[in-house]
Amino acid sequence: MAKQTFTSGQTLLASQMNSLQANDYNWTVSTQTANYTLQATDKGTREVMNMASAGTVTVPNATFDAGDIVWVHSIGSGTITLAAGAGMTLNSAGGLTLAQWEGGVVYFTSASSSIFFRGGGTGYGVATGGTSSSITVGGVNYTLLTFTSSSTLTVTKAGLFDVLVCSGGGGGGGLGVGSRGLGGGGAGGILQSTIYLTTNQTVTIGGGGAGGVAGTSQPLNGSSSSIGGALGVSVAGGGAGSDLNWNLSFAAEPTLGGSGGGGMSSSSARLRTGAASMADTVSGYAGGNGVNSDTASGGGGGGATAVGSAGVTTTGGAGGAGYDVSAFIGGGSLFKCGGGGGGGTTTGGAGGSSVGGAGGSNAAGASAAANTASGGGGASGTANTNGGSGGSGIVYVRFKV
Repeated sequence: MAKQTFTSGQTLLASQMNSLQANDYNWTVSTQTANYTLQATDKGTREVMNMASAGTVTVPNATFDAGDIVWVHSIGSGTITLAAGAGMTLNSAGGLTLAQWEGGVVYFTSASSSIFFRGGGTGYGVATGGTSSSITVGGVNYTLLTFTSSSTLTVTKAGLFDVLVCSGGGGGGGLGVGSRGLGGGGAGGILQSTIYLTTNQTVTIGGGGAGGVAGTSQPLNGSSSSIGGALGVSVAGGGAGSDLNWNLSFAAEPTLGGSGGGGMSSSSARLRTGAASMADTVSGYAGGNGVNSDTASGGGGGGATAVGSAGVTTTGGAGGAGYDVSAFIGGGSLFKCGGGGGGGTTTGGAGGSSVGGAGGSNAAGASAAANTASGGGGASGTANTNGGSGGSGIVYVRFKV
């Protein structure tokens, strides 16, 4: 019920006392279906906004007294914005917009000054950037922002955001001399989290590591992806696979990363042993081992959800399995962060989850596609064959609507 005024010496009826007590547990509710300006009679009541499109609740000046409160709650699908009327100061630490099922209290510190306190804890924010789409996951509606190149996440309402960050995959090993299988590149790291943001953030998409170029250069790790730079959410790139250029003095060991690179066929343990992942900071797995021989197969690069397989005689090891991001973005199965296959002197290893680059079979390793965050395949078989490049990363950001 609305706030009442009593005079000195007035006798209160039982019905009035019952109404006052009831208001402590069951506030009077008024439902609005259009833009609304708070009225003096709304003191101590709940204004419920039920609008299918965006709407406004105006907080007027010189209408309420210090200490008055009004609860405002949105039950419609339209975003409701609280706005100060002419002469009114309206402050809030949690923002002045309400999504469906959000609410809070307008508290007046004077007739011309008020504070909006959001209820129910911290809610989801609102942002723009990347490619926007509407999704439903587990019966909950979200806006999904997909970043395939470095850009800016523009935060228009502070709050919580679900993020899934995938970095660039590592390059596969290239072969400058001899006849053997090289290691597949490790998948990029992957990290899923819910973070609170109040300001715009830089989104960096990590590039895939270049594959080894026969006789010229060794493979490279993938680059990290991030939201907000190194002090925000940052994920390391995938590790490069083992590589052999011109002679053993230029042989490159597989490297660790978001997932580790695979080892090549070699009698040297340091070259054939797959590298580990940075499991203490990101999700990823180790690369597989190469065969203990100078003329056999290499191991597959590690994936986001499984280790790379070891090479078997002359068949390259498969890349480790990737991560199905459909649980985050909705829709059918869509994998990211698969390891690159190891090169084989008779059969190249398959790329992890069909997104990692396949290992070469007496040929160059295949490159992973852009924005798959997967490792490149290792070369094999003959001299002067190149490793495949890793795929660039991708970043997803979603918030409830």
